[in-house]
Amino acid sequence: MRLETLTGAALTEALDDIARVRIAVFRDWPYLYEGTLESEREYLQAYEHSERALALAVYDGDWLVGASTGAPLTEHIGDFARAFAGSSIDIDTMFYCGESVLLPRYRGRGLGHRFFDEREEYARGMGFTQICFASVMRPPDHPLRPSAYLPLDPFWKKRGYERLPGVVARYAWKDVDQVVETEKPLQIWARDL
Repeated sequence: MRLETLTGAALTEALDDIARVRIAVFRDWPYLYEGTLESEREYLQAYEHSERALALAVYDGDWLVGASTGAPLTEHIGDFARAFAGSSIDIDTMFYCGESVLLPRYRGRGLGHRFFDEREEYARGMGFTQICFASVMRPPDHPLRPSAYLPLDPFWKKRGYERLPGVVARYAWKDVDQVVETEKPLQIWARDL
């Protein structure tokens, strides 16, 4: 197993594989995402068009089994940057961590920490002073919530991230048990670098 940092053409070349892993991982709780390659390519364009984006790609042999992305918040999809409207946060100083996805059998090996460590170092090296990510907000009584589900909040807090009060993005996708897309709230978490 190896972790590679991808930028530029190498990142663009890996986007379809990243999309496939995102679709597989985000199908589970709490995202429940019924993804398609077409919708993924639309979402991932922000990374393809950014000269400062990166993807951390985990490979088992030649097979991509996980990825973690990041880009300047100002270059990312508008729904996330718009969440900061009305806040005192300068989004020009903010680096956005897109997603961290890892196929189940590769979890528990410290890659979650590596994903955050590498993106934080990359953002610092580019002169960013803050870093953020978004997490979907689901009601605690959602019928598809697994009884054994443990939220990642303690992991994020241990790394110094805090919820930004009132900074909530809205993004629509089709849930696995629905026929149409519905908008979901995504809480923004951030920390200083």
